[in-house]
Amino acid sequence: MTKSIIGFLGLGKLGLPCALAIESKGHRVMGWDICETTRGYITDRAIPYREADIQPLLDDTAIELRKLPEMIAMCDIIFVPIQTPHMEAYEGKTRVPFRREEFDYTALKAGLSQIADEAARQERNVVVSVISTVLPGAIDREIRPLLNSFVKLCYNPFFIAMGTCVADFLHPEFVLLGVDDDDAADKVGAFYATITDAAVRRMSIASAECTKVMYNTAITAKITITNAIGRLCHESLGANCDDVMAALRASTARIMSPAYTKVGMGDGGGCHPRDNIALSAVCRAKGWGYDPWGDLMNWRDGYQGWLAWLMIETGLPMVILGYTFKPETNLSTGSPALLVQSVISQLGRSAVLADPEIDGTCDCLVMCSPHCYLIGCKHRVFAEYRFPPGSVVIDPHRYILDQDGVEVIRIGENGPSYCRG
Repeated sequence: MTKSIIGFLGLGKLGLPCALAIESKGHRVMGWDICETTRGYITDRAIPYREADIQPLLDDTAIELRKLPEMIAMCDIIFVPIQTPHMEAYEGKTRVPFRREEFDYTALKAGLSQIADEAARQERNVVVSVISTVLPGAIDREIRPLLNSFVKLCYNPFFIAMGTCVADFLHPEFVLLGVDDDDAADKVGAFYATITDAAVRRMSIASAECTKVMYNTAITAKITITNAIGRLCHESLGANCDDVMAALRASTARIMSPAYTKVGMGDGGGCHPRDNIALSAVCRAKGWGYDPWGDLMNWRDGYQGWLAWLMIETGLPMVILGYTFKPETNLSTGSPALLVQSVISQLGRSAVLADPEIDGTCDCLVMCSPHCYLIGCKHRVFAEYRFPPGSVVIDPHRYILDQDGVEVIRIGENGPSYCRG
């Protein structure tokens, strides 16, 4: 294996796990982050969030903290995972505002401007692989005017999820590579041959921009439609969502793959809701007259709002158990459970939030008087909880077993009479 010197301009929740994964394949890795706290994750060999598989790599890491001039002088490829954030209102933990906006490219533009300026100062060509999510057309409109002939650009977004970044990076379905410079793309493609056997899909940068956000929003579409089927089954006598979805999952030739086809909570995380909302902004700006991505987010809002009403209609004090965006992580970005709480608050009621991955044990909340509990995230530990008699447990995931004196409402199976109207 030919070892490369790889740089990372940005060592946050995306950059650091991927840098460590690359280092685990035998490459020398350098990196820098403008945030001193983030740089401390490497020097202290500890992170404040939960990320599978990262700690053994962090314990043994030899990643070098080097500023940008050194990286440009020494690195074969510099990856740029700088955030393209959306406002908190577009994260997906509250209802979607009527106003829609694109991503904020300010930090990404600043980082790439610094790379271009330093490369010109050194008069050294540098292969730059941008992995930040951008909307179609953003590279041409926002980034390319900042660059010069010394920057050999690729657009190479990853298909990874917070909490499982290392495994997702090392075992992708495919590697997406937007090509601006053929020599640079060849170099990045050869590097990936040392990381994974997955195919490298080369295309124009504009096509790669589109592929990345379409991939994310297609997942939202699957989850949204699946949950709509779950609600229909819940309100239809005799229908069971797991039977329906098992049949549809078998239809892989015409309808779907098995992924993201279990009825549960809405789509969440740091990418999917915000990408749909950003694309909704594009639809409106272009005057399409229809807005499929905005519709998906409205459907998502409606489903979580329905769960909120199911809780309110019990007339019991309300507790949402689990508000991380997916099981067995401590990250709550874009959590659909937080959206449920937001809807309840908008309706003038209140619901307590509790998550063992964030708050520690939640046992005290299930040892008191009867409550309505929504299983907002499918943490394994909740299956072991014993709920107070007289309680109602709303389980979108259908894994809480029957308990004496407790009504367990499994979403997608037959709901109680007050849930059918």
